[in-house]
Amino acid sequence: MRRILIIDDEEDIREVAALSMETTAGWEILTASSGADGILLAANCNPLPDAILMDVMMPGMDGPTTFRKMQENPALVGIPVFLLTAKVQGVDQRRFAGMGFTAVLFKPFNPLTLAEQISEKLGWKD
Repeated sequence: MRRILIIDDEEDIREVAALSMETTAGWEILTASSGADGILLAANCNPLPDAILMDVMMPGMDGPTTFRKMQENPALVGIPVFLLTAKVQGVDQRRFAGMGFTAVLFKPFNPLTLAEQISEKLGWKD
C-alpha cells in the first residue's frame, strides 16, 4: 500500500485530498498542518512516505523552504515531492520547476483524478 504525506495549512484541503486518495487509490494518507510538522512526521515515519504533496503558501515555513529543509535529511532526499499551488503564473511555474519538485499540481484540483495524476508522474502501475 502506498503511503502519502499531505502538508497543507488548510484543513479542508488536507481532508479532501486525503479522502480522495484513500477512496480512489486505497492509499494510506498522513497529514501535517505545517512545514515543520511535516518534516518531523516524514522523518519519523516507518516506513517513509512514498510521496509528499505539499502546499506552497503556508505560515511559518512555506513549501519551498520546507522542501529545502527536507533535502538536508538524507533519509528524506529520495522522496518524490509534489507542490500544490494556486499560483499559476509562468514565472512561478519556472521557479518551482527549477527547485527539484517531482511536479507542480494546481488548486483547485479534481479529487477524482488526484491519485491518478500522482501515479502517472511517478510511473506507478498499481
